[in-house]
Amino acid sequence: MSRASILIADRRGARLFEQTREHMPIRLHTTFEHPAGRLREGEIYADRPGRVHDRMGDQRHGVGREESGVAHVTAGFTREMADFLRSSRLNLHYDQLVLVAGPKLLGGLRQALDRDTAAPVSASLPKDLLQGLRARSA
Repeated sequence: MSRASILIADRRGARLFEQTREHMPIRLHTTFEHPAGRLREGEIYADRPGRVHDRMGDQRHGVGREESGVAHVTAGFTREMADFLRSSRLNLHYDQLVLVAGPKLLGGLRQALDRDTAAPVSASLPKDLLQGLRARSA
């Protein structure tokens, strides 16, 4: 008997669906909300970056950030999802896993998965489908 899970995610949250037996309906198993994913760049880093003086002369320059605020928040959520999928795998919640997310998030999620958790990934789809699911359920 094969148990399949489907993770549909975007930076604002995720939904994990499961199918316990072949030819049985898919049901919602877990919903993840990530309110920080709704924030825009200016809301994450509300103040301006620091400034530095040139070694030579009186000029000053702004210091840029190495990672955008949105990317930082999304990376944290991606790690949380990867940890959840790992614990689900260890608790034998699925034999097959399908990942559905926008291209950037999907790439980050693939990188965050360890080798053993990535092994049961049978398919992935680089599409943002969660927005349509939210619109239907609202």
